Amino acid sequence: MNIIVAVDRNWAIGYKGSTLVNIPADQKMFREETTGKVVVMGRKTLESLPGGRPLAKRTNIVLSRDPEFSVKGAIVCRSLKEALAECSKYPSQDVFVAGGQEIYQAFLPYCDVAHVTNIDYSYNADTFFPNLDQDPEWVLAAESDEQTYFDLCYEFRMYCRKSALKEK
Repeated sequence: MNIIVAVDRNWAIGYKGSTLVNIPADQKMFREETTGKVVVMGRKTLESLPGGRPLAKRTNIVLSRDPEFSVKGAIVCRSLKEALAECSKYPSQDVFVAGGQEIYQAFLPYCDVAHVTNIDYSYNADTFFPNLDQDPEWVLAAESDEQTYFDLCYEFRMYCRKSALKEK
């Protein structure tokens, strides 16, 4: 499975239920990577999307502990175990975990690739992603040239779990 996330210098991902910044090239990369695939997200992440609706042209798996929660156009799972069982119905390389913080932390042990947009700026934030640069299980496998969006600098990075690299 894959994780797809945008982080700042401190591996922050959000503040008060919103993303830190919207970079068009990051949004384009997200669309290109996930269209026609499976995206896994929590209820709060779903609700933060335009109209609070599932992403078009993708299989949406949404986790919610609320037994009454349902949403048209998405598969709702009540637990990590149930979501992992649902994800197992698809090729692993076609599953992208898209947040938020609790979902990232729960799924990280099951993922082998992380697509990280690394933004060279420190935002005021209250939600974070684990710092893969400090995690000995992960290695930086690829990175783009530095990109800019107005005065923001960022790069696209791909991290791979070391054990997954050994298997190949």
